[in-house]
Amino acid sequence: MRIGGRTTALAAITAITLTTVAGPASAVTATDYVALGDSAAAGPLIPPQDPASYGCLRSLVDYPHVVAKKIGAAKLTDVTCSGAQTVDLTGSQPTFTGPAAPQLDALSSRTSVVTLTIGANDVGLVPAVLSCLNLAPGAQPDCVDRYTAGGHDQLAESIAGFEPKWGAAIAAIAKRAPKARISVVGYGTYLPHNGCWPVAPLSARDADYIQKTIGELNAALARQAAAHGARFLDIRGVTSGHDVCQAPGVKWYESLVPTAVAAPLHPNEAGMAGIGAYVAGKLARS
Repeated sequence: MRIGGRTTALAAITAITLTTVAGPASAVTATDYVALGDSAAAGPLIPPQDPASYGCLRSLVDYPHVVAKKIGAAKLTDVTCSGAQTVDLTGSQPTFTGPAAPQLDALSSRTSVVTLTIGANDVGLVPAVLSCLNLAPGAQPDCVDRYTAGGHDQLAESIAGFEPKWGAAIAAIAKRAPKARISVVGYGTYLPHNGCWPVAPLSARDADYIQKTIGELNAALARQAAAHGARFLDIRGVTSGHDVCQAPGVKWYESLVPTAVAAPLHPNEAGMAGIGAYVAGKLARS
């Protein structure tokens, strides 16, 4: 969901694109690392927020910063911006402090590392979650029936419609940063099987539907990564057991009522640290 003049709710989920050279995490040579994407990379509300662009709600401990430190990047240009959609990679994005420049403008022939987190806002995943909130499961209808009425899964069809645009985005990154090797990392495990009402106020069926949709989004991103010479890193495994239903100190994602300083339905600081460490480790073994 959009932020800063487009909607009032925070963007929720993300995919990552990384490029670098192989080698131990402590010895990776990365002369120029550019981080692109939405709030799943930006870390809205996690302190400290980046004073360079308060409108993007970008944290200085988001996982691009974690990755940059672990791979020893000589330079990090973090232009992630909460609420970003694929269109904001090539066009300016409105925020509450003014427009953010097109994110791909940060790329150049010198770029050797790129991260990209994009897609969930395109398909309206957060609005879907919010529309599924259910204070009385069993008494109130499950939203999965509404989203799949008539044999058409609205979210699945939206993913299919946007899939070619994600491929085009990967191709555009490769064109502007020709020395970069690109990987796409998908969205994590936000909800366990059957959810955890009322901590996450979704019925069991709806919780499973939302997480299944995240899996379908991952699959689309993986196909486009493969089609455009990139690789896909699936973070569902490493984030499993750190979903919104877990106790503070264990969970990496916050529910609607956060227990850490982070935006609802987003990674918290521990999540950013864990995801960043996982990605950096994968880069070291590439």
